Amino acid sequence: MSQSGPEMLVLGSGRKLGRWRPEQSPRRTKRETAAALAGVPLFVDLPKRHLNRLAEQSDVLTFGEGDAIVREGDPGETLFVVLSGQGRVIRGDRKVGSVMPGDFFGELSAIDGGPRTASVTAETPVEVLRLFRRTLSKLLHDEPVVTLRLLDGIVRRIRQVERANRR
Repeated sequence: MSQSGPEMLVLGSGRKLGRWRPEQSPRRTKRETAAALAGVPLFVDLPKRHLNRLAEQSDVLTFGEGDAIVREGDPGETLFVVLSGQGRVIRGDRKVGSVMPGDFFGELSAIDGGPRTASVTAETPVEVLRLFRRTLSKLLHDEPVVTLRLLDGIVRRIRQVERANRR
């Protein structure tokens, strides 16, 4: 699967970003990928046919310890689901969270194509599933009912972040 325009700019810029494989790992089946997507709160209510469609259009990336997965402020248009490993989420100079298997990040950029709102760096070797904005957009265009389900998931996510920030 080819990279998006913004990601080609970033990956080609000489900055230390993780190593990636352009195709799905042969050991990961579409069913396993769909199951990983089903565990993401944004996609929890999607029918299997939609999950399978997303799974067909995703790929797997691998990052080594210390590699930047995404950088705050960089252009982005992909959503990531953590399959294995652990990463730290940094906004500004402050650690604001962690990601581990089953977690996802990049949903805002995947929806609006805007800049990353935080950096995510691998603390251990990390394997992520990558979904492109164009894949999500096509599904939302073709299946309007999915748009409502996705919006519900985003609203839940925003409320979680707001509650966490109040503490």
